Amino acid sequence: MSTTTLVRGQGTKILLLNPNSSSSMTDGMKTVINDVNLPHSTEVYTYTAPPDSPASINDGTDIKASTEAVLEDFNTANEYDGIVVACFSVHPLVSELQSRGSTAVTGIFEASVLAAISLLRPNQKWGIVTTGKFWESHLSDGVHAFLGAKTDGENAKFAGVESTGLNASDFHHGVDPAVVRQKLKRATKRLLGAGDVTVVVMGCAGMAGLEEIIREAAGEEFGDEFAYGELHVIDGVRAGIMQVDHMIRNQRLRPGRKL
Repeated sequence: MSTTTLVRGQGTKILLLNPNSSSSMTDGMKTVINDVNLPHSTEVYTYTAPPDSPASINDGTDIKASTEAVLEDFNTANEYDGIVVACFSVHPLVSELQSRGSTAVTGIFEASVLAAISLLRPNQKWGIVTTGKFWESHLSDGVHAFLGAKTDGENAKFAGVESTGLNASDFHHGVDPAVVRQKLKRATKRLLGAGDVTVVVMGCAGMAGLEEIIREAAGEEFGDEFAYGELHVIDGVRAGIMQVDHMIRNQRLRPGRKL
């Protein structure tokens, strides 16, 4: 009887972990997942936090509550090759899950920062458009900490954070879409007004799929050539999936890796 030998090939399982309890927000992220160019062997799963987690993460209290709720409920991290924590914040779940095994883990915040920096050319800047006022200092401090810089130090490439005054849940229900569009465009224009900003990061998982509004605002300020030919708009969910896929590939290059 002839035998076969596996020469190459390894399936990949990635989990997109939504730490709030909003299933509608998770559904919004699924459209972005389908747009990411991944190998057919890569499987992407989603997880939504249990009902005792906040429906929308809007401040430090919500971050803490969502961390506790997920850690109490989620115990299958090792079943996945990679996990993306889909909350645009300095979320403790990233470090907590990193410490619990060899699974590649990133957050959409961390992945977006890396993506933004990689797209800059000399003398260009990047910045973040987010939801509520709380996030302006939280994310600014988070960027400095992630890059190993002093919190009170200047970063010539980082234009800062502008907020819309909305909550994450407002992007999918409860608020007139016209109001969402107006507030998001205003925040975008303030950020672009800092000058030389060529990369805008959408600083909320709930913004998934709203890239066109950012480009419309840019077009109104600087013309369509800039908005559609020069400006990069980073979706955190897309950046997270792409980054964790890259992390998994690099982990498999280590000696002693499993086939």
